[in-house]
Amino acid sequence: MPKKVLIVEDDANIAELLHLYLEKEGFETQVAKDGSKGVEMFRSFQPDLVLLDIMLPIMDGWSVLKKIREGDKTPVIMLTAKGETEDKVSGLEQGADDYIVKPFEMKEVLARIHAVMRRTGVEEEAGEKKLSFDKLVINLDSYELLVDSQRVDTPPKELELLFHLASSPNRVFTRNQLLDEVWGFDYFGDSRTVDVHIKRLREKLEGVSDQWRLKTVWGVGYKFELGMAG
Repeated sequence: MPKKVLIVEDDANIAELLHLYLEKEGFETQVAKDGSKGVEMFRSFQPDLVLLDIMLPIMDGWSVLKKIREGDKTPVIMLTAKGETEDKVSGLEQGADDYIVKPFEMKEVLARIHAVMRRTGVEEEAGEKKLSFDKLVINLDSYELLVDSQRVDTPPKELELLFHLASSPNRVFTRNQLLDEVWGFDYFGDSRTVDVHIKRLREKLEGVSDQWRLKTVWGVGYKFELGMAG
């Protein structure tokens, strides 16, 4: 069953972007364009999590949050255009689970959603985004890379690239496939981006194990090679 996210946001562009991105990531979403509609849809849609803008027509985000909290503990992440501390404190005091300041990156939104769902027990399927190999653990739930049992700081994109390759061991991916499947529709760049990220990953993974490696397939692309001889 896909997790359900209600997006309460009056900016049509932001709402559409969130909707497209989260659907692409496997969530079921619905969008409400004002606070009153948000409360109504919350009751009918029964989401697992709410992304709630503060500045909304008819009823603002705080009022919507109050209505939700009257009888429900569903996780709520506030979307705010302001970075002021009082907004954040106020939101958390009134029962919000987290807040994201606009403008935000979609990857950050996704990471926050997973973190809040884990914290509040909505996401029980922990481990479905975790891969383990000899001396290597790639955990996309907590965005951690463990190399020889040591946590290695890795930017989200590098981790996603490694996870994507390691999810299909020995399969060769072209640079364009990786750009499309890892960077996604919101990215405009060239294939050298992939090369740079592979190079950085290699620096972290070089010589760790003789059972796997990041391999360049000349003229084609890259693969996560498993079960090498000697």
